[in-house]
Amino acid sequence: MRHSLISSPLQGYTDFRFRNAFQSYMGGIDVFYAPYIRLDGKQEIKNSTIRDILPKNNQGLILIPQIMTNNAEEFLFVAKQVQELGYDELNWNLGCPYPMVTKRGMGSGLLNNPPKIDEVLQKVNTESDIKISVKMRLGYESNEEIFNVLPVLDKYPLQNIAIHPRIGKQLYKGALDLDTFEKCIQQTRHTLSYNGDITSVAKFHEMAERFPSINHWLIGRGLIADPFLPRMIKNNTTDYPENRIEIFRKFHDTLFNEYQQALSGPSHLLMKMVGYWKYFITAFPNTPKGFKMFKKAKSIKAYDEAVREILANG
Repeated sequence: MRHSLISSPLQGYTDFRFRNAFQSYMGGIDVFYAPYIRLDGKQEIKNSTIRDILPKNNQGLILIPQIMTNNAEEFLFVAKQVQELGYDELNWNLGCPYPMVTKRGMGSGLLNNPPKIDEVLQKVNTESDIKISVKMRLGYESNEEIFNVLPVLDKYPLQNIAIHPRIGKQLYKGALDLDTFEKCIQQTRHTLSYNGDITSVAKFHEMAERFPSINHWLIGRGLIADPFLPRMIKNNTTDYPENRIEIFRKFHDTLFNEYQQALSGPSHLLMKMVGYWKYFITAFPNTPKGFKMFKKAKSIKAYDEAVREILANG
């Protein structure tokens, strides 16, 4: 079975600069989901969001835009905008667990309202020909909520449904509910994708053996923590390339240079890059001080010294 690997979006991390650098130096990802588009009540998409999904900024990638909404008119507006850019699919985020989203009845906060999900899908399917895929959780309050949502989703011609087997209230903590995910496979006519805690080749094999009918896999935080992971999964190996440090250095330096040009001033640049190192550092366990070096870095010079020391220790 050929496995398709999909980059699950992380707001603030997996923008077009990251995607391009990743594809150039790391590879292994078949499809990228863009971080979500959110309108906040205005019929207008931010310029920075448009820039992120412009085809000229995503050449050589398969990219699918994503929307965060509970409103059919917003969905239709965004669908029209992305179609004008040349996209034929829009992913609906019903999985985001963060309170700032869920308290407004969006993301996983919409999973306890199947009639609203039905209302949005009915209108969008009636008035637009855009293809729709869904990214969701098992529920917000309870893992039983998904069994009220799947029959609604089965009424519509969705491309696929990606399920993260936690509830919204868990955020990213606590155990994955793999038993409930397994039940979902039997209770929908749609193609399911698995999303959740694929952080190593061994973990991928564990999930692939547990769910042999699944061949679409989303990798989110694990992809940033170990950018070599998708390629190693594709090559069915746990061995890093011999020039791992050199490849990572080029990947890092490309990211750094892109953000240096895009962001205003060294403090914004430091904040952005240190944010990545919260994840990157897990792949470099041989430096005793680890992430503390970045937290203490108050200048680009101190940041560069920290990077050099960590890469020197491998």
